[in-house]
Amino acid sequence: MPFNDLNEFMAALEKSGELKRVRAEVDPELEITEIASRVVKAGGPALLFEKVRGSEIPVLINAYGTDRRIAMAFGVDSIDEIAERVEAIVAGGSPPAGIVEKIKAIPKLMQLADFFPKPVKSGPCKEIIQRERISLSQFPVLKCWPQDGGRFFTLPLVFTRNPDTGRQNCGIYRMQVFDERTTGMHWHVHKGGAAHCRLYRERRQRMPVAVAIGADPVVTFAGAVPLPEDFDEMVFAGFIRRKPVEMVKCETSDIEVPANAEIVLEGFVDPEETRLEGPFGDHTGFYSLPAEFTVFHVACITRRKSPVYHATVVGVPPMEDCYMGRAIGRMLLPAVRKQLPEIESIHMPFEGVFHNLMIVSIRKAYPGHARKIMHALWGLGQMMFTKVIVVVDHDVDALDVSRVAWKVLNNIDPERDIEFVHGPIDELDHASRLPRYGSKMGIDGTRKWRSEGFTRDWPDEIQMTPEMVERVTQRWKEYGLQ
Repeated sequence: MPFNDLNEFMAALEKSGELKRVRAEVDPELEITEIASRVVKAGGPALLFEKVRGSEIPVLINAYGTDRRIAMAFGVDSIDEIAERVEAIVAGGSPPAGIVEKIKAIPKLMQLADFFPKPVKSGPCKEIIQRERISLSQFPVLKCWPQDGGRFFTLPLVFTRNPDTGRQNCGIYRMQVFDERTTGMHWHVHKGGAAHCRLYRERRQRMPVAVAIGADPVVTFAGAVPLPEDFDEMVFAGFIRRKPVEMVKCETSDIEVPANAEIVLEGFVDPEETRLEGPFGDHTGFYSLPAEFTVFHVACITRRKSPVYHATVVGVPPMEDCYMGRAIGRMLLPAVRKQLPEIESIHMPFEGVFHNLMIVSIRKAYPGHARKIMHALWGLGQMMFTKVIVVVDHDVDALDVSRVAWKVLNNIDPERDIEFVHGPIDELDHASRLPRYGSKMGIDGTRKWRSEGFTRDWPDEIQMTPEMVERVTQRWKEYGLQ
């Protein structure tokens, strides 16, 4: 069964020994980050800081810092168990061509409709409503790293609405606290929130925005998943948790937010107003530099009577977000394989911080197949940001980085097998020639064929005979090498 809210998830974590309560007083400026960084790198538990200096609200961090806790969040033994559920709604493919195919598609569409968000009149996030004397200082917002420009909301679910279609978007965008009632809104130009902001700029209208902090774990994950444009993340969450997400309308706008959230910030963005935001110690392991971003004005705060402030810390990997990113990649692999069925496996190592390195294993079928895969992946949603794609043959496990390196370095002629292209680059890439634009590299690490212009004989890989392998296995104890 899905968790109804963050408190239920924390109770399950604690019952299973996956949550540790920290009762000593801690400082939200740097101290929590240092503690959390050590714990996540050691594979330690989720942490609930019960006494945070300057606030009466406890802080939850590292809730998703291991594969086991992520599986618990989804109510499965392994994240792979939900892959087929994901494939059903994001795999895409050709639309039904004839009447028979269209009729066959109806049950799947009806199944999805069963999990559309459920509107409710109120919820726990409305237990306290603050319209007067609003102050963000009541929350234990973290300053994570020494050179950060201030304190940042690091795990906010930011809800916006397309003014043309009425569809909502939910994304996780960091928010620097400027003062008691304003924050930055760090949505990148390629993200859904920024796209909605451009529509409001064209209309010369203020943009309503709502921010939920602390939701049930599937809802939080949904905010991080790179779904197709204008696909409601709450529909995705409802489908995955097999129960609709209860949504309640804000006090000051028509934006809907999860009714079971811990805290909700309501307000607006003026698309023409920007302010210098940053620096911020980012998931790349480097500080992202100050830049102009839109400003979020808080007009109303609603919350539970005893809320929990949910946060995360990013920095030099591995950190909590690495595990979240790996889980999302595994969830969406069936969707990628629906488009590119020749792919056997994909691996994005932690050291690549999601967008710097992708290793892809394929079942090669024709000359130039590896290069086709590179360009196809660069054309799929946020995979366009991948700076280096390495393609290997199907018999190489993309997760086995040691074997990948051995095979690739033996299989490539650098001038022949490395390709450079130009295109969009992640906004946080500090090495690109221009912000958001630069070069990317593809490496064809597959075995080369004569039909690809390879005129020499490709050598066989060293392997022992099966008979000798079996003989040594049977006699192993005789050798006294136990």
